Amino acid sequence: MGCTASDVARALRAVSEVVAEHRDELVELDRVIGDADHGENLQRGFSAVVSTLDTAVPETPGAVLKVAATTLISKVGGAAGPLYGTGFLRAATTLADRSELDPAGVAGALRAGLEGVRARGKAEQGDATMVDALIPAVEAAERAAEAGDGIAEVLSAAADAADKGAESTVPLVARKGRASYLGERSVGHLDPGARSTALLLRALAGAAR
Repeated sequence: MGCTASDVARALRAVSEVVAEHRDELVELDRVIGDADHGENLQRGFSAVVSTLDTAVPETPGAVLKVAATTLISKVGGAAGPLYGTGFLRAATTLADRSELDPAGVAGALRAGLEGVRARGKAEQGDATMVDALIPAVEAAERAAEAGDGIAEVLSAAADAADKGAESTVPLVARKGRASYLGERSVGHLDPGARSTALLLRALAGAAR
């Protein structure tokens, strides 16, 4: 069974719930190496996404993702809004007006989102950013789709890889964002953007079951 606009909207509501549940954790992670606003910003942004979808759900998965993109860009300050917003916007663009997604389409949307985040943030793997969670997640999703797995399995593979990717930021020296100002003192801290990326993908996987 494919993924429709209603499925994508339900998944974004699940993301909003998970972000709210982990708001304090994300705030604390960001407090020690950043501005302490990551959890607050994401909660505000995804709450706004849900409020918009409560008024009307667009007809295609891409249109739903575009609503998320524009809302996050307009409502979320700091780096998180533009990064997540660009990721969702690239995913929406690559889906165009498709009415339903198959596993390959989901993996393709994740790939497009990753490229959007990289283009916006100029970060690469090893910089201790959300890209460290996203790259292995996308690669795992693509392998699962190529193996013939369903959408839930594709997203679960992505979430599992994102968890490991996020943990890989702990021993790294941050080279992007406010955390980079700490230099070697950033070692030993889980990057909040990588953690939120893993949480988002886990929420998407849960919604697809």
